[in-house]
Amino acid sequence: MVFVLTHWINLIAMISLAFSGFYIHYPFFAGFMGVARGMHFFFMYVLIINLSFRIIAAFFVKDSVMLGTREQSTDIKNWLPQAANRHQMIPWIKYYLFMKKDHPLGGKYGVLQKIAYIATIPLTYVMAYTGFALYSPTASWGFFHAGTLMVGGPMSMRIVHYFMMWAFIVFTAIHAYLANVEGFAPSRLIFVWKESEGIHFDPKTGKATGGGH
Repeated sequence: MVFVLTHWINLIAMISLAFSGFYIHYPFFAGFMGVARGMHFFFMYVLIINLSFRIIAAFFVKDSVMLGTREQSTDIKNWLPQAANRHQMIPWIKYYLFMKKDHPLGGKYGVLQKIAYIATIPLTYVMAYTGFALYSPTASWGFFHAGTLMVGGPMSMRIVHYFMMWAFIVFTAIHAYLANVEGFAPSRLIFVWKESEGIHFDPKTGKATGGGH
C-alpha cells in the first residue's frame, strides 16, 4: 500500500496548500498569516519530497497491473506506453465526451489518465519553483530571483503562481472523474483500502469482466 499512502500524503498536502494559499492571497480572518505562510512552505516541502519518493518508488516497487488482479509488475510499467493501451486515445476521448457509450479498457490506467498524471510531475516542480521565487527576494536566492525577473517581477510571478494553483484544483476535479468513470473501485482502494474482486482483463479483446464494470 505504498502508493495509497503517497496518494493520501499528496491529497492532504494539496488541500493544505490550497487553503493556506487562498488565505495568503485573501486573508479572510485575522491573526493567521504567520501560520498560513509556515503551513504553505511546510506542505510544499512535503509535496515535493513525496512526489520525488513516488517517482523513485515506481522503478522499484511492484504493483498490480490491473485493479482486482494479483498479477504484479514494477509500477513504472503502468505509466509507460503499453500494448494494452494501443490505439485507444480517440475512443477514450469520445467516451469522456459522451460521444460513445462503451469504452476501451487496457492496462491499469487509460491513455488520457497517463498523460494527465505524468504532466503533473513537471507542473508540480514548476509550481514549487514559482513559490520559492516569490520568497527569493527575502532569502536572496539568485536562482529563483532570476526566474522572477524573467516573468516581469514579483507581481507577475505571483499571478503565475496563483493561476497554477487553479490549474491544480481543476486537475484534481478531472482526476476524480477520470479515475472513477469506469466505477468506484479506485476510490474504494484509496479511501477504504479495499480492492474490487473478480475483474479480469482480456488483452486480446481489450475488455474487462466482473468487478462491477
